[in-house]
Amino acid sequence: MKPLVVLGDTLLDVDAEGTAERLCPEAPVPVVDLTARRRRPGGAGLAALLAARSAAEVVLVTPLGADEGGHALTGLLEPDVTVLPLPQRGTTVCKTRVRAGGQSLLRLDSGDGTATTDPLPARVHEVLEDAGAILVADYGRGLTRHSDVRRLLRELAERIPIVWDPHPRGAQPVPGTRLVTPNLAEARAVLAGHDEPAELAKLLRGHWHADAVAVTVGSRGAVLADGLGETTVPVPVAARTPGHTAPDTCGAGDRFAAAATAALLGGADTTEAVVTAVEAAARFVAAGGATALSTDDGPVPDPQPATDAFGLAERIRETGGRLIATGGCFDLLHPGHVSLLRQARALGDALVVCLNSDASVRGLKGPGRPLVRDRDRARLLTALSFVDAVAVFDEPSPTAVLEKLRPDVWVKGGDYADADLPEREVVERHGGEVVLVPTVPGYSTSRLVAAAASA
Repeated sequence: MKPLVVLGDTLLDVDAEGTAERLCPEAPVPVVDLTARRRRPGGAGLAALLAARSAAEVVLVTPLGADEGGHALTGLLEPDVTVLPLPQRGTTVCKTRVRAGGQSLLRLDSGDGTATTDPLPARVHEVLEDAGAILVADYGRGLTRHSDVRRLLRELAERIPIVWDPHPRGAQPVPGTRLVTPNLAEARAVLAGHDEPAELAKLLRGHWHADAVAVTVGSRGAVLADGLGETTVPVPVAARTPGHTAPDTCGAGDRFAAAATAALLGGADTTEAVVTAVEAAARFVAAGGATALSTDDGPVPDPQPATDAFGLAERIRETGGRLIATGGCFDLLHPGHVSLLRQARALGDALVVCLNSDASVRGLKGPGRPLVRDRDRARLLTALSFVDAVAVFDEPSPTAVLEKLRPDVWVKGGDYADADLPEREVVERHGGEVVLVPTVPGYSTSRLVAAAASA
């Protein structure tokens, strides 16, 4: 399958988390005692990370600065996303949310980075022309006004699906865009005097000369207007955020647009893509929103205990999601592992890796293994955005941990096609299925260890 390409403006999002239990003596404002500072890609970068949950290969074309913020974004995006940087004028835009008790108190914006007017490099032309689908994540920093970008997108819209997530300060979608995805406030800003989502979707479809427009309406889902009329797509009950929880909706629009693009890439029609996107965005918010993708800005924390994997499994089931699990030693993380994990995560809403403990690996591989202790192997795995949790087990096989996880899908590499998997009975007894995914030829930890020993 051809890659999903995300084109747009990438920002650096920071969450400064703390507690607020007193007022400042100089003014009646809360004093926040910071307990953590977390960073993640924002804008098109977040959209690309989220697209990597649903598509096997994602390429991000985006302006990036040569400053600390730009370097940080590259590190946060790779290896989950292939980054193709464009030159940027100014400094990296950083948006810092100050939060306490799960609530945002203040946002501080800095940086003035914008896209340059330089001609697009030949490599960017090649990547866009080879795309299976394109998501334009417009954050109003100038890239969608670039003449080369617009000319190329107009040509590509005639043969591949383009999804356009608009911004009030951005450019209009190019004619022929398959799907435009404004939220209700953005739609009303374009067509002042019109309030109803169905009316806005219909009028904006003509205004933008788009094949379809889906106006997202928060917890109510979306309203789609296409050549067949207007369709309301509600949020499934199972995917709604519990009423006692204050949802963090940051990134919900990016999740919607990314899921819709991935669905179109996979051959879905527009209505099917919007239904998929509504479900994905609702589950994303229910699971904690963009905050769950953040990386601690400081020493890498110890991996979460295995019980967190089981707690995640319960939350996914409660929201009607699809839990994916896979397992192995993952002693030396290599491209074959990354490919398997990425494909596994694309099959559902959360991925748990069942990891052989040091004792388990020694029993299977001999006294010389593992080369990397389980604590550090788990740390490496959880650093990948498409791994949601790790459960370490001591037994020779993961059957005991699967009894507790009860995944909907158990993923193994295609090289196990003829193997008698002991975990198959456990998975299928709980209503799950075993899925084999293609492997990257030429990679195995044992082969790498042998090659290093003979070098």
